[in-house]
Amino acid sequence: MKENKIGAVTHYFSKAGAAKLILTDGDLKAGDEIHIKGHTSDFKQVVESMQIDHQPVTEAKKGSDIGMKVKEQVREHDVVYKVIPD
Repeated sequence: MKENKIGAVTHYFSKAGAAKLILTDGDLKAGDEIHIKGHTSDFKQVVESMQIDHQPVTEAKKGSDIGMKVKEQVREHDVVYKVIPD
């Protein structure tokens, strides 16, 4: 399985269990599998929903700031990879 870096975490909202991400190197769609890796974070999850400016979206382009629910705590500067199936 291959992974491409697509962005990084810029903020974590602990009460909401959500993260703000900046997509610096790629696009993201609902249904994509991502891998979040950092100093203490290392997990994979499927993107179920995303928001841009509090509006639900099904895909986000490179350069977008997005918000999404995450299943574990993440930290600023954690790297976000898109998992590419073989």
